[in-house]
Amino acid sequence: MMPPLLGVLEAALYADDLEAARRFYADVVGLEVMTAREGRHVFFRCEKTVVLVFRAEATREPPPPDTALPVPPHGAEGAGHLCFSVPMAALDDWVERLQGSGVAIESDFIWPNGARSVYVRDPAGNSVEFASPKLWEMPE
Repeated sequence: MMPPLLGVLEAALYADDLEAARRFYADVVGLEVMTAREGRHVFFRCEKTVVLVFRAEATREPPPPDTALPVPPHGAEGAGHLCFSVPMAALDDWVERLQGSGVAIESDFIWPNGARSVYVRDPAGNSVEFASPKLWEMPE
């Protein structure tokens, strides 16, 4: 028997300039900053999930043996991807908000199943998608 999964709790992206990431995800996308540690990370709340943005270099070192939180190293190289679930009717508003904030739309199209995706890049070059949940046959 397969144990239950409740969904994705958090997703991690990496950026060298955490202040630029904070401005993008908090000021442009509107996520709440949960916590930040200068030079290491900034974490955001997104409804029932969390978006973690780390400086990869700061997460590559293993924790000391006596640490209270033994999180293993997990830094990544290169651009990552994150997709926000957006009601189809709100995607035009997102395009307007993003463009109004000076964010270039990299791609905006309708998938064969009728779902729509809008792609942009965050300041670190990560691919950020705003898409209807219909993309994966999920309800809005």
